[in-house]
Amino acid sequence: MRWLIVERFRDGDPAPVYRRFAERGRLAPDGLRYVASWVSEDLATCWQVMEGDDRAQLDAWIAAWEDLVAFEVHEVLTSDEARGRVLGKSFRQD
Repeated sequence: MRWLIVERFRDGDPAPVYRRFAERGRLAPDGLRYVASWVSEDLATCWQVMEGDDRAQLDAWIAAWEDLVAFEVHEVLTSDEARGRVLGKSFRQD
């Protein structure tokens, strides 16, 4: 499973998030993998992609951060996976 997470820093303040990350790391449970992230120019919002085998892993990670971040979670597919579902075939882009 792959998720796109929209993180909005509480009070628009990213500093507590970056401090916790520096002190304790990502706090992701085993099996949950960080893929990539982007932060808005005003430092108020982060878009992050995570992968895992179980939504419970993602929920455990969210629980470790929700005092500092408001989360919006979207399960997503790659473009190739979506094309395969739409066309009923498995495609691979090289």
